[in-house]
Amino acid sequence: MNFLNLAGRQFTRRELAAIPRTAWLSHRIHAVRAPAVQLIRRGFAEVRHSPQDAPKPKPKASTALRRAASASLPIRSNPTPTRSDIQPVFTYATAERYIMPNLRRTLPKGSVLLHDAWWVPKWTDAQTGKDGEVFLFANGSFVCWGLGEDEATRFAQEVLVNSAAEVAPLKEPETEDLEFVTDPEENTRLQGDLIVLGRTPPLSSEDTMPMELPPSVLPRETVLARYAFSQALSRSTALSGLEASLEDYLHSVASLPHSLQKTGKPGLGRRALVMKLGELLRFRQGLNLNRENFSDTPDFYWSEPVLEAYFNSLSNALEIRSRTRSVNDKITYAAEMQSVLRELLTETSAHRMELIIIALIAVEVVICLIRDGPELWEMVFGKEEQKPAEETEKTYSV
Repeated sequence: MNFLNLAGRQFTRRELAAIPRTAWLSHRIHAVRAPAVQLIRRGFAEVRHSPQDAPKPKPKASTALRRAASASLPIRSNPTPTRSDIQPVFTYATAERYIMPNLRRTLPKGSVLLHDAWWVPKWTDAQTGKDGEVFLFANGSFVCWGLGEDEATRFAQEVLVNSAAEVAPLKEPETEDLEFVTDPEENTRLQGDLIVLGRTPPLSSEDTMPMELPPSVLPRETVLARYAFSQALSRSTALSGLEASLEDYLHSVASLPHSLQKTGKPGLGRRALVMKLGELLRFRQGLNLNRENFSDTPDFYWSEPVLEAYFNSLSNALEIRSRTRSVNDKITYAAEMQSVLRELLTETSAHRMELIIIALIAVEVVICLIRDGPELWEMVFGKEEQKPAEETEKTYSV
């Protein structure tokens, strides 16, 4: 009997009795297992091709500005006739600070001092022909509007290299990039990670806007708004440079606790430890005490709430205050660690001085014994020898 075609047939009792039991069981097992194997294969195929389980891209930096990037999608995806193309804003930090008067001789013609920054209203890249404007700040950074990273690098080579204005150049330049559009029908604001340059409310003082300004590649009406956004960007990039320098410093002293644990010694001499402490104090001074610090709002914005709102909106998006607190906490930890090491060195030095004093006292005692020993011997033991002699003489005389 052919048992391969048993599925689907209807059997009578006599036919069922004629089928061997082994074949009947094999037919039942095959009929049950085959769909199960097919179901498992289909299930794996669905899992393998499921779009929900596809690998996701790595998220960007977790700053508030990056997290709010979706807020700019309506502007990016819905162009209007009055809106310009999206252009870059690139910030470049090369040093801890700039000597502002030294920049005058290397800046392009038409550059003016606008409040706390040198403003280059128009700079043309010789290689690409792109036009843009640049704000240079005393905290060692400059902000380019309409120029990318390559153009910013060439601007630094053209203006900063021969200016002798850089103080404490960074090992590697720090950068920050953003984008902007111009639209006269929109209000000037920060939306997500996009700066919109448009209408600005009237300023509180007429003296805030200089009367005579050279022509720029961007609208004159928003020059102070661009200045406020640029100052916030420059602070963030300068803070990034300080964060990188502090990380290098912390890495250089990271082995000290381990050395103290293994050997019981700090691993640094007094001079090296004092130099490290001075470097740490310089970090804190640059963070909190300089005129261009990261905690206070510049005095310029006290009388201009509109510009202050622009400055604070971007500063908050870049989390400058929280990052400043984090850097201060790291400096505090490093200072406490060095204070402990300095106390250990002081105790070690004091212990060494005690040993030296004890040794000097011992040497002085030995010298005294050598110099005055015979006299002391005569004073102590000479009288005792004379007493028996006198007693003997008395006995003979009696």
